[in-house]
Amino acid sequence: MADDLTALAVPGAEFAVRVTPRASRNALLAEGGEIRVYVTVVPEDGKANAAVQKLLAKALGVAKSRLVLIRGATSRDKLFRLD
Repeated sequence: MADDLTALAVPGAEFAVRVTPRASRNALLAEGGEIRVYVTVVPEDGKANAAVQKLLAKALGVAKSRLVLIRGATSRDKLFRLD
């Protein structure tokens, strides 16, 4: 389940996301200007970051290689930029 964020896919745009690892299912919810991402993987060795990047890229309709993690590699609050 993922909300459609293709309207936000503007080069240079930044996306602040709140991540919940070890969720029961993968999901992406955008409500009130906040993006929440739920992933089933554990937050070790960058696995959760990769899963978040993949879900966010799919919702934006862009290649995951275009999303760059700017801030929050080890935090639940992350900032991605679309290059």
